[in-house]
Amino acid sequence: MTTIQEPILFNPLDPNFRANPYPIYRRILSEDPVHQTMFGVRAFSRYEDCLAILKDHKHFSSDDRKSPAYGVEDSAFSTANVTEEIGDSDRPFLFMDPPDHSRLRRLVNLAFTPRNVEAMRPRVQAIVDELLDDAVAKGEFDAIRDLAYHLPVKVICEMLGVPPEDEKEFGGWSKVLASSLDPDIAVPAETIEARVEAIKASREYFRRLVAERRKAPRNDILSALIAAEEEGDKLSEQELLSTCTLILIAGHETTVNLIGNGVLQLLRHPEELARFRADPELAISVVEEVLRFDPPVQFDGRVCIEETTIGGTTVATGEFVMQLLGAANRDPSRFPDPDRFDITRNDSGHLAFGYGIHFCLGAPLARLEGAIALRTLTQRFPNLRLLTDNPPYRAQITLRGLESLPVALS
Repeated sequence: MTTIQEPILFNPLDPNFRANPYPIYRRILSEDPVHQTMFGVRAFSRYEDCLAILKDHKHFSSDDRKSPAYGVEDSAFSTANVTEEIGDSDRPFLFMDPPDHSRLRRLVNLAFTPRNVEAMRPRVQAIVDELLDDAVAKGEFDAIRDLAYHLPVKVICEMLGVPPEDEKEFGGWSKVLASSLDPDIAVPAETIEARVEAIKASREYFRRLVAERRKAPRNDILSALIAAEEEGDKLSEQELLSTCTLILIAGHETTVNLIGNGVLQLLRHPEELARFRADPELAISVVEEVLRFDPPVQFDGRVCIEETTIGGTTVATGEFVMQLLGAANRDPSRFPDPDRFDITRNDSGHLAFGYGIHFCLGAPLARLEGAIALRTLTQRFPNLRLLTDNPPYRAQITLRGLESLPVALS
């Protein structure tokens, strides 16, 4: 008797897919590695194909204005929605190509050197300790609300020079602005309206803060960006504002998801958790495995600007293509036994931070925060356990993260 295989249904708008996309990725990798999605774009899933696209900025652009579909109503996975709200003149350098991307990234990178990030270690540890002290005092703990959410926003705000009393407002903006990474078809109308208001409010806030720092510079990223000069080139006012907004979103939301996903996977894999508790020096390896196994960023996109071939597939000039990073990180041709969560794998070759010229600028900081948070939490609370088997996921598709994660501390 012949068994008829159900068609692959890649639908990131489906809550069931958000809860666990990996069985679908497994089928795509095995049966249809260059998948024609229901959104009208092709999605590459194999590790080597995604890697080839991400590192080839000669043939693939991060600037989707170069696609014929840019700005077309209901076009999928386009950042036209972002630039309609903030204007093309000050779009984040995440959506730029060289030479503009190179110039802006080089200037911003001055604030994210390994030395500067490592200098944050004592402060990150102190923040984690304070947050866990507060959780103990309350007698309850939500790994998202009480730890993952607050740690990165506190760190980013301190690095930018934002006063502590404004952190809550910043966190709210970040949560709303994260939806700008999703296509409008995945975002409710009220969220789009809230996003517009958050962009306006955050830009006005940064404009005032920039004016203050111009008069009285401090030892923070914002002052450094204002003063940054290399080869006679500076950040313009609009570039400065868009860069601050990008740092806020990228530095907060992805790290929230990294920590939340890490706590969940460790508690779902008690043998690995026990191994980690026995050897806390595995913290960096734990972070790398979380990034591979359950990455905060699931998708990326590029526009082909010159016809080329990827893995035997021809990509036409102007075609927008997706890279399924969550699938690539579980490609068995690159990662042996890819569906096994193994904290001793110690393989940083995953694509969770992208690759090439757009490799995540804040990766060292995210790794530092993730390692300290996961190590401190698991060492301090030996009886840590989940209070729900099915924690809710946020209604986003590009970023994969939990809405809440209630956990017992004892």
